[in-house]
Amino acid sequence: MDNQFKFTSAVVGVPLFFVLFLWFVYWIEIRFGLDFVKNGIFPRTFSGFQGVFFSPFIHSDLKHLYNNSMPLLVLLAALQFFYAKQSYAVIGYGILFSGILTWLIGRSSYHIGASGLIYVLVSFIFVKGILTRYYRLVAVSLAVIMLYGGILWYVFPEVDNTISWEGHLAGLITGFVLSFVYKTPEYEKPIKYDWEQPNYDESKDKFMQRFDENGNFTNIPEEVLIEETVPFFDSNFKINYTIVQNKESE
Repeated sequence: MDNQFKFTSAVVGVPLFFVLFLWFVYWIEIRFGLDFVKNGIFPRTFSGFQGVFFSPFIHSDLKHLYNNSMPLLVLLAALQFFYAKQSYAVIGYGILFSGILTWLIGRSSYHIGASGLIYVLVSFIFVKGILTRYYRLVAVSLAVIMLYGGILWYVFPEVDNTISWEGHLAGLITGFVLSFVYKTPEYEKPIKYDWEQPNYDESKDKFMQRFDENGNFTNIPEEVLIEETVPFFDSNFKINYTIVQNKESE
């Protein structure tokens, strides 16, 4: 099953293109003196609903953009490598539904930045890896939580009033739900031993034969070999023997 994971150009191309696009949008804003903040999510207003689609690409300053760029590069690459078939749907629906949820529960202020998508990816990769119970994906889940587990504090109110904890919480919930919606193949560890075979019969196993019905270790009785008497010569023809006297010995 390990051949399910293949390194393709998309593993590098998708995260690189996405992050470069964020920087391009920020460059346009600075270069032409524009203010894209008003295109962010403003909860429960008709004009603010446009931010559901635009807010992940808008950032307030370089620090905000840089802090989101690095996790996106890592998480999008992991998503594309381990969940290639689900990656585009997770990104698209992750942006859409986390944005809608932020629009519903957010404070009356503009919510911008790709951090909501980051929480979608962290939640999806972590939960999906645990659900598959495949050792490689579980390892990826643990690696993600070790790298970005600290950000879970920022889904709670009053931790930092300058950030959109509502967007973080919306992304976390969205990624969690998507991990159940999108199915992955049943991954199995490669079979290395005879006892892992589906048609394994323990009654024919020499080692298992050394245990009785109570699980006590016993010695296998020695097999008694029955020797069969085989004639040296067997024929249907009649043979006549003639006895000749040896005169030299006399």
